[in-house]
Amino acid sequence: MIKLNYKIYGEGEPLVIMHGLYGTLDNWVGIARELQNNFKVIIVDLRNHGKSPHSKVHNYEVMVDDLLNLMNDLEIYSANIMGHSMGGKVAMAFAAFNPERVKRLLIVDISPRTYLVEEGDLQFTEHVKIMDALASLDLSNLNSREDADSFLSKKIPFDRVRWFLLKNLYRNKDKSFGWKLNVSALRSNLENVLQGFENLSEEFKLLDCPVVFIKGGASNYIRDIDTELINSLFPNSKTVSINEASHWVHAEKPNEFLLVVKQFCM
Repeated sequence: MIKLNYKIYGEGEPLVIMHGLYGTLDNWVGIARELQNNFKVIIVDLRNHGKSPHSKVHNYEVMVDDLLNLMNDLEIYSANIMGHSMGGKVAMAFAAFNPERVKRLLIVDISPRTYLVEEGDLQFTEHVKIMDALASLDLSNLNSREDADSFLSKKIPFDRVRWFLLKNLYRNKDKSFGWKLNVSALRSNLENVLQGFENLSEEFKLLDCPVVFIKGGASNYIRDIDTELINSLFPNSKTVSINEASHWVHAEKPNEFLLVVKQFCM
């Protein structure tokens, strides 16, 4: 259990928001500001991300403990819990083991299943390519962010993905560069990140709060094959698809996303 970095916006009913893999709480500041008149919004850096501590251990069991520790420190007994991608899996696992601490559960573009290459999922190979590319960047000889972008463009051709990743690059006081991400720990624990909750059916039976899955209409993270598992683990759930949005639903379609969140929580 570690002490997570966080920021709070607004007052009222608590809403905890957790980012996905490679993300930080900064990715959610815009959404938090839009919701601060309705909620006490707590945006969080998960372990090995942002300004939260690094650890060699990275799995949903310890990340649930991290979140529980944060809520206890903030004297928040129960909250609306929202998570995107990996953060969505943290939210699901937290709800399974602490159902009494969850008022509403909002899962953004992630399924409760295990993502497997054999099932046609490309996430594992895509993340391996990304992490290997980040690890191959020689930070000790890096002169500028532009040089980093140029180097990574040979291995990560999609501009938007690369620029998102480069938000994790920072300068130390001696002007050298470093990663906010714990790249080595995330790479060695990638199977844990893609793990699902097919074996937690008994734990989820204790969860009776409302649940919404917010899906990107153009994303392949929640597929038709997920419907049966979602319905079995979360019978009190609904799925809302936002047209023309990819995996980063909240960033691409913020107005539509905020409307779903407000209608669900208010």
